[in-house]
Amino acid sequence: MLATVLQWLVLASVTGAIVGTGTSLFLHGLFFMTDRTAMVPFWLQMLLLPAGGLLNGLLLHYGYRFDRTGLKDTVMAAVHTQAGRMPFLTMPIKPLAAIITLASGGSAGKEGPCSHIGASLAAAIGQVLHLNTELRQRIVACGVSAGFASVFGTPIAGAIYGVEVLAIGRIRHDFLFPAIVAGVVSYQVSLYWGVPYQYYHFTTLPEFSELLFLKTLVLGALCGLVALVFVEFVHRTRGLFARLRARFDLWPPLMPLGGGVLLSLLILVIPTDYLGLSLPLMDRALGGEPMPYLGFLWKSLLVAVTIGSGFYGGIVTPQFVIGTVAGNAFAHLFGLDPMLGAAVGLVGVVASASNTPVAAILMGVELFGGTIGTLYIAGAAIAAYLMIGHRSIYPGQRLAYAKSSWMRVRPDTPVDAEKARLSYGLLRWWRQRLP
Repeated sequence: MLATVLQWLVLASVTGAIVGTGTSLFLHGLFFMTDRTAMVPFWLQMLLLPAGGLLNGLLLHYGYRFDRTGLKDTVMAAVHTQAGRMPFLTMPIKPLAAIITLASGGSAGKEGPCSHIGASLAAAIGQVLHLNTELRQRIVACGVSAGFASVFGTPIAGAIYGVEVLAIGRIRHDFLFPAIVAGVVSYQVSLYWGVPYQYYHFTTLPEFSELLFLKTLVLGALCGLVALVFVEFVHRTRGLFARLRARFDLWPPLMPLGGGVLLSLLILVIPTDYLGLSLPLMDRALGGEPMPYLGFLWKSLLVAVTIGSGFYGGIVTPQFVIGTVAGNAFAHLFGLDPMLGAAVGLVGVVASASNTPVAAILMGVELFGGTIGTLYIAGAAIAAYLMIGHRSIYPGQRLAYAKSSWMRVRPDTPVDAEKARLSYGLLRWWRQRLP
């Protein structure tokens, strides 16, 4: 076991250093481009969105024609079905597509390309070192964790997220040590390369009370429903664009172009604050500034059109924004401080939409700090995680264990393959108990 510790201390450290450097390069490029387009006139923003969609479509459609491996470019497939292998073209194509998406105003996140950079670089390391299948799977998980840790600035939560997101109801404990080492190293390397991070700390919190804890539980459950709306928006919009393309046999790059046109029309009625990363909006929500009740719906709609039409970008940063906006807006309904409500919303939406409650709680600890605050956000995260059921923002996420004893699942099947059977199983259970 000492040899195992030493082995992964070396492998995970090397992986974390390489991935941290790669993600730092991407993040600096992303910040450079988004800063150049952040204050463009409204008319130019309306032109940038369709142009960005077309560029995305061309890059993703023609770029992968040079790939001869036949491998899927998703992290889930790399770990679950491809023995820790990924097409190397993923590393240059996905980050460039994300920069185009966010610089043109597409509503998405920055962590998706970082996880793909981490997985691609880790897969390349495994191939160079001629590691066996098991070790390649672990080192790819290391790369994913290192990518998340680097982009979030939360080394422990990011590392756990990269492992927990692989399956609902199960965390691979044999992945934990490599993931944490890689995450910490990647985070430190990113700091060295000057990647900026933002943290939020509670200035004042009331003493712990059972009533306040109960209120945060209810708010967490409500944020689980918010996450459900977000997940369904994304999946249904993606399905709608896929059906349109198949029905009319359209040229694939036309889909994100059409999505860009639709986004341009939507911002005629939705504030442009909800475009791009929307990090200033999250900062205002966590600062206690009142948020509109429908703010989470606006952000969900813009993200759904962006991702569903064929733009490429991350899907976790939008969860941050949606959660903070919703938690802030609904906090006063329960007599909660808006900042505490925003923090509860952030961890609740991440815990539910991604099915990663442990990582969400640790993310709250690293982002917000404070023992009392942790007590409130922990219960809210679990409540939100249960409320969303077995839906997930990641269709390829595996379902290891059911969240309810009322449902039976086939272990290690993708979430999207289980949805219909679970719904039917619950309906059958209910009918059997009717008089």
